[in-house]
Amino acid sequence: MDLAYIPSPSTGVIHLGPIPLRGYAFCIIIGVFVAVWLGNRRWIARGGKPGTVADIAVWAVPFGLVGGRLYHVITDYQLYFGEGRNWVDAFKIWEGGLGIWGAIALGAVGAWIGCRLRGIPLPAWADALAPGIALAQACGRWGNWFNQELYGRATDLPWALKISEGPNRVAGTYHPTFLYESLWCVGVALLVIWADRRFKLGHGRAFALYVAAYCVGRGWIEYMRVDEAHHILGVRLNVWTSIVVFLLAVTYLVLSAKLRPGREAIVEPDREPSGGSEPAAEAGSEPATAKAGAASAVKAGSESATATAKAGAGAVPKAGSEPAVKADAPQTGPDADPKAGATAEDKTTGGDEAAGAKAPEAKKL
Repeated sequence: MDLAYIPSPSTGVIHLGPIPLRGYAFCIIIGVFVAVWLGNRRWIARGGKPGTVADIAVWAVPFGLVGGRLYHVITDYQLYFGEGRNWVDAFKIWEGGLGIWGAIALGAVGAWIGCRLRGIPLPAWADALAPGIALAQACGRWGNWFNQELYGRATDLPWALKISEGPNRVAGTYHPTFLYESLWCVGVALLVIWADRRFKLGHGRAFALYVAAYCVGRGWIEYMRVDEAHHILGVRLNVWTSIVVFLLAVTYLVLSAKLRPGREAIVEPDREPSGGSEPAAEAGSEPATAKAGAASAVKAGSESATATAKAGAGAVPKAGSEPAVKADAPQTGPDADPKAGATAEDKTTGGDEAAGAKAPEAKKL
């Protein structure tokens, strides 16, 4: 008798009136939201605009769903096109059956289209989204729990998964490979986040690290599964796929680090730098003021244009100084006596008509 085990849900769908609410679909949707949320935070931290990740996900997600389903149907075609099978079932995605390899491959095509439309590099966007994709897979694997599918060999371990009798399955307790992969994906996400902060991964290397790390886990987890699958040389097809994709990801990591070291300095070229207009305003303020002062001096028709321009630029001569007397007052007036000791204001009011007209204008400036 099994003393401890993980129970399976009695059903994977509940009905809200005529509308079926499927656990598998909910897990996929939650995963998409988690990926976009985390990807958006990482994209902004790298200098991108808020909302860019979601805009590109509008392209990537539908392409990914189609690609995942196509991969599953092609690699398990006997489930839909064999004798006694109904090919229409190939479109029933809610019953389970998404291949991650096809989802990533065709999803990348959708992401490339979205990136082209926004004018941003696909590798930078993929780096920002990489740990979010791993978390999305962690969430999506719980859809297999709702459907009681993709479990491993029989076991009596305390964390064994109890499977009930049903189509294409035998009641018993099995390795919960869905749980193993879910936890592995969480670990992959944490690894990518740590490595990205530690080594400043760029040009698609964070995404390549995610792919390589996921393939390592998928290889040994796939080896434990007992569901029907194609074999090559006695090894399941997805194990071979994991090996090939792992080698490709590692090769990209090595070559990219040599050919394009470092990280992209700009991920969205059309983004305005913060505070970019302030230096221009500061640099242009003094000449503009000087020009205003010079224009006022020309309009007045005085001989003190230079002094007025300096006053407009912030270099106003002190009242009562000798240069101001020489510039604004005639030398023959009653106030021209240097011993009088009068202020500049007294001298301008006691001078001729032209000098009297200059004092208010200079004061206005």
